Amino acid sequence: MRRRDLIGLFVGSATAWPLAVRAQQAAMPVIGFLSARSHADSAGLLVSFRKGLTEGGYVEGQTVRIEYRFAEGRYDRLAGLANDLVGRQVLVIAAISGTPAALAAKAATTTIPIVFANGADPIASGLVTSLNRPGGNISGVTFLASETIPKRLEVLHELVPRARVVGYLVNPVNPITEGEVKSTAAAASSRGLQLLVHNASAEGAIDEGFATFVQRRVDALIIGNDTFLSSRKEQIFTRAAQHAIPTIYYEREFAVAGGLLSYGTDFADSYRQAGVYVARILKGMKPEELPVQQPTKFELVINLKAAKGLGLTVPPALLARADEVIE
Repeated sequence: MRRRDLIGLFVGSATAWPLAVRAQQAAMPVIGFLSARSHADSAGLLVSFRKGLTEGGYVEGQTVRIEYRFAEGRYDRLAGLANDLVGRQVLVIAAISGTPAALAAKAATTTIPIVFANGADPIASGLVTSLNRPGGNISGVTFLASETIPKRLEVLHELVPRARVVGYLVNPVNPITEGEVKSTAAAASSRGLQLLVHNASAEGAIDEGFATFVQRRVDALIIGNDTFLSSRKEQIFTRAAQHAIPTIYYEREFAVAGGLLSYGTDFADSYRQAGVYVARILKGMKPEELPVQQPTKFELVINLKAAKGLGLTVPPALLARADEVIE
């Protein structure tokens, strides 16, 4: 082969190689990931989501690409972010982190498959018509976080039996809040407890809520199921400790970060299941063929250091039931 031909072959190969790489990247399926949380607040849960994808045969950056959109706790941004993902023609949208994200995705498209992970009843929220036969272009995983509120109140009262007035911090912007307040009020009334509800959809309102709880001398506190409140976990458990208010949360990460105790679904496993569903859809299954998954495991996490700081002694029976005890 002549030198000129050899050089031409080399140049041609060098030019074709990046074109081939770009073509391969373009052919790689793209998932849209829509979350009401912040990226930092989602780090651990994203690991679980990617684990589910891997179980289904997809690895981010190798066999699938993910377009991330985070609302940073601002629900008013979700519609725009969902429409952006639809405009990018992603193959499936993982609308994870609660009902607002799922509803925003559903409003944005009736054709792109959607996988949700949320805490409220997906039928009551209008996401699906049936758990076994979801219908339409959407299915996913429910945390059943709303259904665990009475249990949370029971656990809190067991730890603080002297409690008579219980505070309840909620985000009124979340569509599931109204129903949860009603069920929590009923559960409190059945135990002879007074429920003091405070709305908080902004950082300043959280501090206002604690000022009200202190003024009204609440004996204990429940934090509502909400992504915005979850994103402010450090502010919340710091105020709870500062004002010596025993507080129960719905998410394990609160207790790990320094909160007193939490009771709820294994969120990490729910995100993993959502990743598995996304992988199945990429392989050709339709959302209507995938029944809504319900949790089988609920976690009670107790932070003994936080309990000691509040001067509380955890009853042995409650301690024995804990899935995790943080010393």
